[in-house]
Amino acid sequence: MIACSINEIQPIACFDDSPRGRLLQGAAYLFHKQGYAKTTVRELANFIGIQSGSLFHHFKSKDDILANVMHETIIYNHARLLDATAQSEDAEQQLKHLIKAELTSITGDTGSAMAVLVYEWFALSKERQDELLKLRHDYEQIWLNVIEQLRLQNKIQHDAFIWRRLLGGAIAWTVTWYNPNGKISLEQLTEMVWEMVMR
Repeated sequence: MIACSINEIQPIACFDDSPRGRLLQGAAYLFHKQGYAKTTVRELANFIGIQSGSLFHHFKSKDDILANVMHETIIYNHARLLDATAQSEDAEQQLKHLIKAELTSITGDTGSAMAVLVYEWFALSKERQDELLKLRHDYEQIWLNVIEQLRLQNKIQHDAFIWRRLLGGAIAWTVTWYNPNGKISLEQLTEMVWEMVMR
């Protein structure tokens, strides 16, 4: 069982400070730290500091809470990717900005929520998965558009979809080993990943 309270965890940027936002923030933290299946509704309510029944004032079910954690996370980080590509018209630089944006999402302010999105996807009902797939498609399409531009410029030789899957997997895995306060800065890590995939 998690010993701290929601007031002791780092705020997650994609959730506001409303009761609903705090509930999603707490859910993202607990689902990440101990898993969706092991987190009970009662434990989540205790963590937030409310009665169990109050959860259902905002959400219909535990599945609904999980789906909303994922929905808000995708929306927030989709906007982050759009901001990244808007920083340059050069595809190589756009790629570098996308790498940094996703590293920031995974190892920074939305790290718990992004981990939940990746590792708890199959805990969602099929109906909720179907609802979120369009959002995930739009998120991935930003990457694919930039990678395809680079392929057309003969800077990347491989299929854009496969190339993105390989790159996305490498970035996602950093959550297991990267320490933002360690010897490599986010800027340095971004440069390393970008050079690795472009050179």
